Amino acid sequence: MNRPTRYVVTGSSGQLVLSLAELARGRTGLEIIRLGRPQFDLTDIGTIARTIEAAKPDIIVSAAAYTAVDQAEHEPETAFAVNAAGPAELARVADMLGVPIIHISTDYVFDGCKSAPYVETDPVAPLGIYGRSKMEGERLVAAGAENHVILRTAWVYSPFGKNFLRTMLKLAANQHELRIVDDQVGNPTSALDLADALLKIGQNLLTAEDPLLRGLFHIAGADEASWAEFAREIFKVSAQNGGPVADVIGIPASAYQTPACRPANSRLDCRKLATHHDIVMPDWRSSTAHVVGSLLQPEGSSHNAIRELSS
Repeated sequence: MNRPTRYVVTGSSGQLVLSLAELARGRTGLEIIRLGRPQFDLTDIGTIARTIEAAKPDIIVSAAAYTAVDQAEHEPETAFAVNAAGPAELARVADMLGVPIIHISTDYVFDGCKSAPYVETDPVAPLGIYGRSKMEGERLVAAGAENHVILRTAWVYSPFGKNFLRTMLKLAANQHELRIVDDQVGNPTSALDLADALLKIGQNLLTAEDPLLRGLFHIAGADEASWAEFAREIFKVSAQNGGPVADVIGIPASAYQTPACRPANSRLDCRKLATHHDIVMPDWRSSTAHVVGSLLQPEGSSHNAIRELSS
């Protein structure tokens, strides 16, 4: 009997990693191996190869990243070590083992000045250290492994970890009014949807040698929103589930100063993914309803979910 397809994923507690593990529970023929600190550290380059080899991957998923966008401005060496040097070594190992690598990247490689959604061929121009480190990671992965897919995504949320959706619900439990940026637009993306798509992409890479299945792709929730619009939809669904609600006051990004600049336009055009991998992501509103519902009524009790949100 053949063993399950083994996805070796960097990171043990990130949203995508936990979403992959969640999906794997309901599927046969699939195994998710999570590699995270302290046993696995992307900044310890010398240990990466032997750890990956020991895990015997069919596919390597480069999901771990330094994602503290503001802190990266003060820790550029660490950001580049985790987001560029580490993935470069993963790509080298993937190439050596003859297995595909799927690397997760970000909308922050763009400056946000374009008036339309970004396509894969648009020039990159990151605004800060985080975006620059991810841009370099893309370059090094593409150079290090021919059999690669790089997925740029944006505005990721899920029932797990720290993200905008969970933060909104947590804040609304104690505040009746929230001031949220309304002049930055993007595609809210469920990590559960992202994980499902990633597994389909992985199977495509394992079963077909078509070079058009490799390379750079954009993947994000269908349709767009501002952060304020996203928050209002979260609270709309929360109200339907008996959860916390707050009034959302839209504010310009200039009124919410941060060390790192964010792109005003994070919209990603995902038609290339649909054309070559036959993947169309769900509308972000339906996915938001699913995630909010799973948080507020995991066992029919919104109170338990609210307590969990504070963790």
